[in-house]
Amino acid sequence: MEDALKEHSAEDMRAVALKAVGRIADSWSLTGREAALLADMSESTWKRARRPGFAGDLTRDQMLRLSAIVGLYKSLELYFNPPIARQWVRLANRGPEFDGRRPIDAMIEGGLPKILRVRNYVDALRGGA
Repeated sequence: MEDALKEHSAEDMRAVALKAVGRIADSWSLTGREAALLADMSESTWKRARRPGFAGDLTRDQMLRLSAIVGLYKSLELYFNPPIARQWVRLANRGPEFDGRRPIDAMIEGGLPKILRVRNYVDALRGGA
């Protein structure tokens, strides 16, 4: 497994993560501002990062955010039917992580720790915990 990771450069992993999260943002109908804040970027950086050949660096925090978002997307797609899976982050939620807010707002406000908790929350739903 470790050898497989070494075969991919940081540039390749960054490009794949940005492309995936860009598609997820589109699927979730996020605004450019929401997507940028979720990724901990300015809107202008987010726009540049979505273009092929983006040469900027991403921090470890940003890469972890992108990875967690991909995992959350996968869990939502596995747990809910397509319309709800794609709307879930924009729907008010009474769950313990949200206090009636939309998950996207909670994740933007709470940063990486909240994104990870939301991903774990959905994984727990999926696993029956």
